[in-house]
Amino acid sequence: MSPLSVSTPGRICLFGEHLDYLGLPVIAAAINRRIRITGSHRPDSKVIINLPDINEREEFDLTGSSLIYTKPRDYFRSSYNVLVRHGYRFSKGVECEVRGNIPINSGTSSSSALVASWLHFLMRLSDRPRLLSRQEIGQLANEAETAEFGEPGGMMDHYSTAIGDVIYLESEPNIVIEELRPKLGAFVLGDSLEAKDTLDILGRIRSGVTGIVEKITAVNPEFSLQTADVLEIDDYRPYLSGGENTLLEGTISNRDILREARQVLEAADLDHIRLGDLLNRHHANLRDAQRISTPKIDRMLEAALNAGALGGKINGSGGGGCMFAYAPGHAGAVAEAIERQGGQAYIIRIDEGTKVEE
Repeated sequence: MSPLSVSTPGRICLFGEHLDYLGLPVIAAAINRRIRITGSHRPDSKVIINLPDINEREEFDLTGSSLIYTKPRDYFRSSYNVLVRHGYRFSKGVECEVRGNIPINSGTSSSSALVASWLHFLMRLSDRPRLLSRQEIGQLANEAETAEFGEPGGMMDHYSTAIGDVIYLESEPNIVIEELRPKLGAFVLGDSLEAKDTLDILGRIRSGVTGIVEKITAVNPEFSLQTADVLEIDDYRPYLSGGENTLLEGTISNRDILREARQVLEAADLDHIRLGDLLNRHHANLRDAQRISTPKIDRMLEAALNAGALGGKINGSGGGGCMFAYAPGHAGAVAEAIERQGGQAYIIRIDEGTKVEE
């Protein structure tokens, strides 16, 4: 049997940063930087995972119905446990190599791409392979990465990397996924090379908005982030601090920017300039209300715009990591401008979801 090779893309969040875990929609796009797992069965029950990109190696044995976690975010073991709970069985071990070109810990969902690739790889090498849709793989990835460890992320990363292309995602009251097909030009991804603390930022903003909603619903039990009008929130200013008012305004504004962006992306004739303006407005909120940008990322974005980009924003949870610029026709110049500000630039395009590679 020839080795099996499975790959999954990273992603950029076009619109909706820090909205999906609040029950609000997001629009995300898969990019052509991927995590690839290649390997095959072993004759014994061992799992050996070679990780040459980070000079590490994982090894464990598939004995018993559940693996014990040996470290935080033990995704290789959690993915196996999730598959077993969903009825998959493994009488043989596997040996594989993991390679990727997605910037790590930078907001481009390298961990979700890894988990989706590993799940996809394992299910195809299970005793009785039961192949799932890309959406179902995304759901399992969310279980293995987020739910299994009680972490405060949403579902965007898992569905967008597994499904691929551009998706509109609603997570409440039910999962609704619309696959968009906009004719987008080139983007440039810029890694600031600044380390970020995803869990700290997610926790700060999530708890901040949750606290705001609790204060407002004590006054108006009918209040909802999904339906609140931007004018309505003036009524609640006396009950909130200055910082809380700013965070609430930014959250509602980002929700409305996303709704406008969805119309732009669904239009038969894409308005590239309007799309760029919406990205800029979204970033302004993320910088000023959510406070997740950094001076370096702001300089990288300004340089990208001066070099011909139509718009751009920070990508991911923030506090470092990546930004991206929408730069059809000017990608090379924009990449050079980002690198002059000390970032690492990658010209990227929209890509398909998790797949078996021929």
